Amino acid sequence: MDIYTKKSRWKWWLAILAIIIIGISAVFTIQLTQKLAVEERLKVEQWAMAQKELNENIAQAALDSCEADFTIHLKILQDNTTIPVILENEFTGSIDAAVNFGENDADQEFLRKELDKIKATGQEPIPGVEGVNIYFKKSRLLYLLEIFPWIQLLLISFFIGIGYLTFSIARRSEQNQVWVGMAKETAHQLGTPISGMIGWIEMLKTTNPDEEETAEIADELRNDVARLELIADRFSKIGSAPELVPTNVYEELEAIRGYMQKRAPRKVVFDFPSPDTTPVTIHVNSHLFQWVLENLIRNALDAMGGTGEIKAQVNQLEKNIEITISDTGKGIPQSKLKTVFQPGFTTKKRGWGLGLSLAKRIIDEYHQGRIFVKKSEEGKGTTFAIQLPKKV
Repeated sequence: MDIYTKKSRWKWWLAILAIIIIGISAVFTIQLTQKLAVEERLKVEQWAMAQKELNENIAQAALDSCEADFTIHLKILQDNTTIPVILENEFTGSIDAAVNFGENDADQEFLRKELDKIKATGQEPIPGVEGVNIYFKKSRLLYLLEIFPWIQLLLISFFIGIGYLTFSIARRSEQNQVWVGMAKETAHQLGTPISGMIGWIEMLKTTNPDEEETAEIADELRNDVARLELIADRFSKIGSAPELVPTNVYEELEAIRGYMQKRAPRKVVFDFPSPDTTPVTIHVNSHLFQWVLENLIRNALDAMGGTGEIKAQVNQLEKNIEITISDTGKGIPQSKLKTVFQPGFTTKKRGWGLGLSLAKRIIDEYHQGRIFVKKSEEGKGTTFAIQLPKKV
């Protein structure tokens, strides 16, 4: 199992854990709100009963011309300071009174809208004093408890997002430092043996200057040393802003074709556009851009196993110049398409998985373009696309 499959599974497990936590919290909150809703209705029923009995007792006391104790009834009525209540006249449909709506307790238009909302929920009225129906809204506390799971979900999602973004930025910064350090150290380490090899080549030439075979060997060695110098120069440019120069894309493709075709199996066919095609200008650093093309072609050769076709095309889009490199190899599984540019991804037994990651860094960061898998089908081949912005 590769590291990206493991990382993906960890993300799923963390997401499932977060859902379980939020789910438990939501179930607990729902149960709590249901109990509070029942208690609030009981409180309103007690409030309605207290008001009804108070009116009846006051009337009876007036008839009997005696004093009565209404302390308990008044206490119940005064204790309701949180549940909004509306008293509607059963016969006329008018609103007789309302409490706990704040400044809107006497606003008939506002209360009518609130009453319509309450009725729309299907709430059964509580009988009050004769001819009066009592309706009530949820208290603010109950309302806040009902939306608490959603607030909790938003807060947890926010903090998880911020945390993930912070760690991603820190990890990317650390990766950049490792990349730059490794590249520059590689260039530095290559410098000494390259200088030594140049000296040995010159000595070889002077030792047997008349031997044609020695001269030919020296020339081939010099070509390989030149290649090493190019590689060292490529590594030295990682981490710094390379100079981008207007370049004919067809000449760049022809240069990399000429180099790679000599080193490819004879059964591999290269179908590249002619360098004499009407020039199309791209702004690139030639050493780095050819490095990207070389990586793509090497991957194509590995995927085809010694036989097949590698094809290059140039397309002019509205804002970009697109270069595609296609092969007739084994293709990339759909499950791997999102990770092909990640450091460490490789299908080779001995590969390091740095080629495509380095190619993406060169195109994205140094050339302000993009590189992506345009098409891939297992058993039929893969097409990589490089898009570079047109320069005015």
